[in-house]
Amino acid sequence: MVLGSLSSAPAQETAVLFRNVRIFDGKGSALSAPSNVLVRNGVIEKISTANIAPAGQVIDGGGRVLMPGLIDAHWHAMLVRPTPMAALTGDIGYNNLLAAAEATATLMRGFTTVRDMGGPSFGLKRAIDEDLVAGPRIYPSGAIITITSGHGDFRQLSDLPRTIGGMLSRMELVGGSMVADSPDEVRVRAREQLMQGASQVKLTAGGGVASPFSPLDVSTFTEPELRAAVEAADNWGTYVATHAYTPVAIQRSIAAGVRCIEHGHLMDEASAKLIAEKGIWLSTQPFLDPSAAAALGPAEQDKLRQVVAGTDRVYALAKKYKIKTAFGTDVLFSKALADRQGAMLAALTRWYTPAEALAMATSANAELLSLSGLRNPYPGKLGVVEEGALADLLLVDGNPLDNIALIEDPAKNFVVIMKGGRIYRNIVPR
Repeated sequence: MVLGSLSSAPAQETAVLFRNVRIFDGKGSALSAPSNVLVRNGVIEKISTANIAPAGQVIDGGGRVLMPGLIDAHWHAMLVRPTPMAALTGDIGYNNLLAAAEATATLMRGFTTVRDMGGPSFGLKRAIDEDLVAGPRIYPSGAIITITSGHGDFRQLSDLPRTIGGMLSRMELVGGSMVADSPDEVRVRAREQLMQGASQVKLTAGGGVASPFSPLDVSTFTEPELRAAVEAADNWGTYVATHAYTPVAIQRSIAAGVRCIEHGHLMDEASAKLIAEKGIWLSTQPFLDPSAAAALGPAEQDKLRQVVAGTDRVYALAKKYKIKTAFGTDVLFSKALADRQGAMLAALTRWYTPAEALAMATSANAELLSLSGLRNPYPGKLGVVEEGALADLLLVDGNPLDNIALIEDPAKNFVVIMKGGRIYRNIVPR
């Protein structure tokens, strides 16, 4: 079945049997022997090299590769397609419909789960979970929490001075980001995101590329401010991730109890050693194309060039110190770049084997998602093909362990896309 009309999810059998597939389980470096996989009620019920009695729909894999659905650990579901100005000032209804269309495209690229690292994605997540829209599982952070002038503060200079306790800015009203300039404000804003269903909390501990008043070298939150968010998240059984490029931003975040560093492209050796020693996650991205900031101004483009220059180093340090590393793309304001989501994953082979890269985008990313504890919106095992795991699966026409470039053309090479046992694409010849 090919996903056609998006007005409703396709009707599905409660059971699907994949026959004659070779399995990449999300962890190993080799494929299984020819196997059969039975999915029932959204879960992988049985895997066997022996025959399994037919149940429900039967898909003849023809020796193709069955692998876990891909996971993007740094995504912004509401910010992929609009321009920066449209995201801030555009019609909310239209922006939500735009995000829904992108969510379906994301799923059809084989990304069955995303960790949303900032933006008003709670409604989109609900629509996907209720089968109103086809899209990936979303682990939402809610609004990015920032400081005045920090990364995520998209106000104009005409909005200053800020009146403490005064009216919220447009970006705050739509839930894109929230300004917090004291531990008490941080605590409130973190609790608000958790109240809305955040699976983790996101703060910006240092400067960033896209924000107009946020130099890369600037350290933003103080340690007590960061710790206030960590305490709020701890109370809810989950964790804080911080946007941090520089050594100061990274080390201050870790001192405050942050459990995941986003980016890290300007880190030094001491920061890498600290991350490894403390068992902190590094969620980083293979930024290799300075033109990805074409929608932004000259100053922002210059900042991206600095970040791109650090990409080789961040992966070299991650490998040297065996840092727990997650894969994400951090696509903003570009449908064209989002369409290359799989190509960004394939680019990891500049530093890793295809098996290592695919494991990072499946089982390793799933391990990071599990840090949400009881705030995990999708209890169950993701990122692996094993009995008892959630049935988020891709059937690949070819062997991605030999040719990872297959994932760059999902429309051609992902002949079955399944999420939660539901088939969203099936173009296997009958």
